[in-house]
Amino acid sequence: MSERMSNAPVYYALAQAHFNPVAAMVKYVDQIQDRLRREGYPLFEPQQVTHLVVSGPGQAQQAEPKIQQTVSWLLTRSDRSAGFILSSSTITFHTTHYDTHKTFIPELLRGLDAVHDAVSLDHVGRLGLRYLDAVVPSDGESVEQYLVGGVHGVGFDAVRRHAMSESVFSTDVGPLVPVGTLVARVYRATAQLGFPPDMLPNGLALNPRFAMSTPREHGVLDTDHFCEGRMPIDLGKLEEQLRSLHVPIKSVFKATTTDHARRAWA
Repeated sequence: MSERMSNAPVYYALAQAHFNPVAAMVKYVDQIQDRLRREGYPLFEPQQVTHLVVSGPGQAQQAEPKIQQTVSWLLTRSDRSAGFILSSSTITFHTTHYDTHKTFIPELLRGLDAVHDAVSLDHVGRLGLRYLDAVVPSDGESVEQYLVGGVHGVGFDAVRRHAMSESVFSTDVGPLVPVGTLVARVYRATAQLGFPPDMLPNGLALNPRFAMSTPREHGVLDTDHFCEGRMPIDLGKLEEQLRSLHVPIKSVFKATTTDHARRAWA
């Protein structure tokens, strides 16, 4: 992943910034939407999200779970290949047509700058990058040829329905926050290519290259790298922080995949 792959396996990617909550965000949405509309994101879709809130440990017990509704806004390209998800405390840039981190990371900053210009943010509290890579063997090949042995999962004389491995690392990043957390998951299944329940491409269309008409054996690399801490609204420094988050993702990709896989995707 140090250079652009002509057949890159990334089928969904997102970059996200958490900022100080803006309770009155609804007042500023029109201004933010108008700017991003003129910068290539004309589709606009408000969405209501329903949450079930239950009492946690140490909290007063509620008679029954509480239903809570929040609103977010989708600002999307006309072809639904990429867009933003805006809420009262986050801006997310996501795409199903990933190219390289050099064009990907600046788009999150474009969205963050539009929000800051409208509401005058105080700080960013969390930055993260997350990638889903599809490991789909060609006819006559197996997933094992694409993934290193440590993530194959338990194998014996039975039909595998699903397998998952997960590793969590502390990483050195910077310049604003020195420590990051990297979560590397590998899923294996015989099914159609899907998405983790907490990572759905709302408003986007799947790249046809990854469409599956029938279930088939495949794997998914799910790499999530983030850092938390009070970071000033300095777009140059935030971009450096995001680029430093991207470097270990490349290393995990190389450590997880085989030479055969990287040749197939090159």
